[in-house]
Amino acid sequence: MGIWNTPAGKSPDQALDHERLNALINNMSEAVIATDKNGLITLSNSVALNLLDANTLTAKKLSDVFKPIDKAGSLVDVMAAVDSGTFSTSDWLLRYADGSVINLFFSTSAVKSGFGASSADGFVMLFHDITREKSLEEEREEFVSVASHELRTPIAIAEGNISNALLLAERSQTPDTIKQTLATAHDQIIFLGNLINDLSMLSRAEHGKEALAVEEIDVPGLVNSLVHDYVSQAEKKGLTLKAEVLPDVNNLCSNKLYVREVLQNFITNALKYTEKGGITVSAEKLNNGTQFSVVDTGIGISKSEQPKLFGKFFRSDDWRVKKVGGTGLGLYITFKLARLIGAKVEMESELNKGSTFRIFVPNIPPPAAKA
Repeated sequence: MGIWNTPAGKSPDQALDHERLNALINNMSEAVIATDKNGLITLSNSVALNLLDANTLTAKKLSDVFKPIDKAGSLVDVMAAVDSGTFSTSDWLLRYADGSVINLFFSTSAVKSGFGASSADGFVMLFHDITREKSLEEEREEFVSVASHELRTPIAIAEGNISNALLLAERSQTPDTIKQTLATAHDQIIFLGNLINDLSMLSRAEHGKEALAVEEIDVPGLVNSLVHDYVSQAEKKGLTLKAEVLPDVNNLCSNKLYVREVLQNFITNALKYTEKGGITVSAEKLNNGTQFSVVDTGIGISKSEQPKLFGKFFRSDDWRVKKVGGTGLGLYITFKLARLIGAKVEMESELNKGSTFRIFVPNIPPPAAKA
């Protein structure tokens, strides 16, 4: 059982407070450990004893009894991880003597002697077994991966057949109602295809399963290629779409697939929500990397909704957004992909005046250079 001994000479009221604290901590569903600044355990509860398979923890060094490992199987230096103060992770594992392994969610907060104190006097740590949650998450990821893969072929066949039927209807004396029905079906199958692509990309972006392939990117070529791919869509809406690449822009070392995906999301969003004016895709050299910008003259985003913009499945309440189809995953995926390549995403927007989305992509040393 967890212990926090009452110092000798304390009043009965103080002793009662200590007993109440012990009772409260031992009734928590999470493991609790408190240490001093040197990692000596001063307090623990029964859940911590069970998870760490120990009879007692008090007065022991944390590093002697709590030995989590990371995904690569390397021992984690817990005190070094918590030294910054508030810290949490769900990526640690705990291996037992019989070889079994559990997943942990771990969080900590620094305990300081007073307001404004610069150093911690100790740490309070909470952790619990999330093996079941991790297993369910892996099953969900497997389902999304398999489902998105299996659905690609029938969606592609359906889209092709509906496109052909729509083309034949346009060339013949087909009633307008049939043409409209086919056009609506085609729009919905395109939406479904985009959703499947988003779910597949989301699964990769959230968990970074694929090794980060680093290659040299021709920045002017990438920007001009994207503009070329989307200029026809812009012209159909009466918009201009242009590229602006400063002369001093060099090649960039990063993951080309992720950089392109982020910029595509910015451009397609700009095309969706811009009714007049134009869109500019630019690139400039900045520090040890490249900053890309996509500027539009669209409907803009209200101040109240800007903090939510990169949330999963977020859709604005603006009626102009509601009338345009979307999954609410594009910017969430963008944010996740940016983190995988160490990039920083920023945005500025004013309602009814347009938006600017920027991403700074740092140069990533290729594997050979790292070695």
